[in-house]
Amino acid sequence: MLPKILNKAGLIACVTLVISCLLPWAYYADIDKNFTGFFSEQNQYGKPGYFLVLLAVLIFIFMLVPKIWAKRTNLFLSALTVGYAIKSWILFTSCYNGYCPEKKIGIYLMFLSTIIMLVASVFPDLKLGKK
Repeated sequence: MLPKILNKAGLIACVTLVISCLLPWAYYADIDKNFTGFFSEQNQYGKPGYFLVLLAVLIFIFMLVPKIWAKRTNLFLSALTVGYAIKSWILFTSCYNGYCPEKKIGIYLMFLSTIIMLVASVFPDLKLGKK
């Protein structure tokens, strides 16, 4: 019962991750701009949204495939996604020159959805047959 619920939560988390990349992640008052997963001033922080969306789509597909190799690959990709989310969190919310940007809802959703995807990958919904 728990793996089925976690599988659905993982699928919802994949969609939430894609949406969170479009939402504001941080507000920088000194330049009066919101940064998202696809925008940073002069591309200084890169565009982590592209990589996160790619990983979310792959994880979504592997959650639907009922094969053991897909579940193992999914676990690896989910762990990679959490690591990249931590890197993006630190990059976008770190203080600089005595100024700290304001965290917005998108960065919280991004990080929470990657954690849910990892938990869903640890407990896959897979029936193993007897041999």
